[in-house]
Amino acid sequence: MKTLRTRPTDDAFVQDPYPFYDRVRAAGPFAFWAEYDMAVTARHALVGAILRDRRFGREAPPDAVPPAPDHLRPFLDVERHSMLELEPPRHTRLRGLVVRAFTSRAVAALSPQIEALSDRLIDAFPTDSFDLLDAYARPLPVIVIARLLGIPDDMADQLLAWSNDMVAMYQARRTRAVEDRAVAATRAFVAFLRDEIARKRKRPADDLLSALIAAEADGERLTGDELVTTAILLLNAGHEATVHTLGNGVKAVLEHRPPAAALAPEAIENTVEEILRFDPPLHLFTRWVYEDLVLEGQSFRAGEKVGLLLGGANRDPAVWPAPDRFDPMRRPRQHLAFGAGIHFCVGAPLARLELSVALSRLFARCPRLELSAAPRYANLYHFHGLERLMVRVG
Repeated sequence: MKTLRTRPTDDAFVQDPYPFYDRVRAAGPFAFWAEYDMAVTARHALVGAILRDRRFGREAPPDAVPPAPDHLRPFLDVERHSMLELEPPRHTRLRGLVVRAFTSRAVAALSPQIEALSDRLIDAFPTDSFDLLDAYARPLPVIVIARLLGIPDDMADQLLAWSNDMVAMYQARRTRAVEDRAVAATRAFVAFLRDEIARKRKRPADDLLSALIAAEADGERLTGDELVTTAILLLNAGHEATVHTLGNGVKAVLEHRPPAAALAPEAIENTVEEILRFDPPLHLFTRWVYEDLVLEGQSFRAGEKVGLLLGGANRDPAVWPAPDRFDPMRRPRQHLAFGAGIHFCVGAPLARLELSVALSRLFARCPRLELSAAPRYANLYHFHGLERLMVRVG
């Protein structure tokens, strides 16, 4: 297995990681990424296969991870109840409770709300140059997921701040200062949600948080800690990736200028899929190896980790002709931006709806939207999103 080196915080990589993924793919089924001390793959077929292979998983094997420092305990106490980090049977139980909120019918019913919110935010756009992330991409998804859970709109800014501080723990630029902010955010977020849960126990409403409380009361053994963690996961995961995808998607449209028909309501869903393929919001997902095995000629031992380069898999020329070209006319549904297998993103239907409505409304209302400064990606890896997206409505 060939060893490759590149620091995920280097600006050249942050701005364009795709050449590195090409090197990984060319090196063979796997390459060893020295900075992460693990084997990685950027081949679409192999990434998809490992995501579905139960010999690999998200939950750390016993004794695979050293004891965490005491200062991280509040954050990790939340993480250990996250279905994103669990395997069956706990994962199955938690996901089963949440997935009920993301049925096609339940998600479709949100469309008028998302359209009205999109129009309200567009109505408030400045006439001069402004950051589309702050004005549109950040507030829209956090308000939508908060409403789904039953949390007031006026908490959106605070939820966004807590979420950003917590999600920074997964980024390559993590420092002790980042950890301290994440712990402080976790404490505040948990306290807020415990108060919200107490209120909803007394006065249930037609929202997801009340539904999760009811499921606990019905004997499905959703503990109080699991309830808090699940709400935090839904709020964090329910907007973080959508923010990046909206920003990356608008950037792609403004730089490549596809035919106007690609942005029409009847075609926007396919354009969204191409955005998710071309410049996805999450580029690296890891899996633990659960047993000694050989895959594509490479031996792995139980307890090792494997890195799955979703951003690279989505540009595999074995799957898509001219994969570095943004082409909303192609049919890119087999992309891996939402993962695959039992951890396939539970919120994918909602994310697709948000992106479709938000992008179609934006370009219908602002057909002359243009960049007012060159976009730059933020140092967020393994996420991939912009620092800012300066535009003017034209």
